[in-house]
Amino acid sequence: MPASPEQPCLMAAWHAHERELRRWLIGHVEDPHTAQDLLQDIFMKALRQGQGFCDITNARAWLYEVARNTVTDHMRRRRAWVELPDDLPAAEDNPMPAVDSLASCLPRVLGELSAEDREAITECDLKGMSQEDYARKLGLSLPGAKSRIQRARKRLRAQLTLSCQVTLDPQGQVCCFVPRA
Repeated sequence: MPASPEQPCLMAAWHAHERELRRWLIGHVEDPHTAQDLLQDIFMKALRQGQGFCDITNARAWLYEVARNTVTDHMRRRRAWVELPDDLPAAEDNPMPAVDSLASCLPRVLGELSAEDREAITECDLKGMSQEDYARKLGLSLPGAKSRIQRARKRLRAQLTLSCQVTLDPQGQVCCFVPRA
């Protein structure tokens, strides 16, 4: 929908905020050309609102929200492709990752958790029940169920670390452990 005299509110808002939006975009994408492209995308989104843009209470806030979402989408698209070198060696046959071999420690440690924690871990993490279904099953609100599951995971992690002497690498992945006899 082209800009028209019927949309003076859009043009007024755009002229009032275009420069600050451009500066904000450059600060977030660090490339003036990309920032300009994103600025045009934002203008097109505002333009598509048509006369509805005039009903927006705070045009500046709306434009910044659209700008934030546009930058997020841009970053996701940019991150989606990674060039790999042609001479990249083939993946080695790695032994079973330490986290997989940690499974031998899990049944014993699960038995040491409270019944409530054990049920949350078993249902949601081991059996694959969704958190929504778990909440319904127990008659909890979804946020309440999510909190219960997260607390159970935290206690399981602490118990695994203590009982199996788990060591994490710098990326937070299990690198090694010593199973308890």
